[in-house]
Amino acid sequence: MDKGWAFFLSNKKFPMTLSGKILPFFKALKIKAALPVGVETLNPYRDKTTFQLCGQFYYKFYGDDRERHLIVGINPGRLGGGLTGIPFTDPNKLEKPCGIANTLPKKSELSADFIYQVIAALGGPEKFYSQYYFTSVSPLGFTLDGKNLNYYDIANFQLALKPFIVKCMKKQIAFHS
Repeated sequence: MDKGWAFFLSNKKFPMTLSGKILPFFKALKIKAALPVGVETLNPYRDKTTFQLCGQFYYKFYGDDRERHLIVGINPGRLGGGLTGIPFTDPNKLEKPCGIANTLPKKSELSADFIYQVIAALGGPEKFYSQYYFTSVSPLGFTLDGKNLNYYDIANFQLALKPFIVKCMKKQIAFHS
């Protein structure tokens, strides 16, 4: 683990950088809306190991105060961001090409495969993440019967999540302005 990130993690403090804004935001995420029957929330930030991996990733790629362009997806899936806590990043991509070793189940996600082809074409993770910040309309993911569920697949659920979504988007936009 990076010594700088380990220091902040052990002292329960976050650096005054972009990573220091992102990580507390993720750590505090909670959905207060009632979930439809059978729908479960994917909140990888509650898992200590996953949150440590997020810390390494965000400290490595966002440990500065430069503004980034925002790229917004839908919501994390169970094999990518819903597992790693990092949008469009499955455990394989977190390890290679991002350089963050992990013991998460090494499963691939199709969207991560595609996104990391784009990232490679744009110069690799260091260059890409120095210019762009990935997030999702809903930073937390959902499953129904063990399968990925997009927040908009159930109309009433989408409406119930609207306050959460608006609040999350406003906070993340504020990171970059």
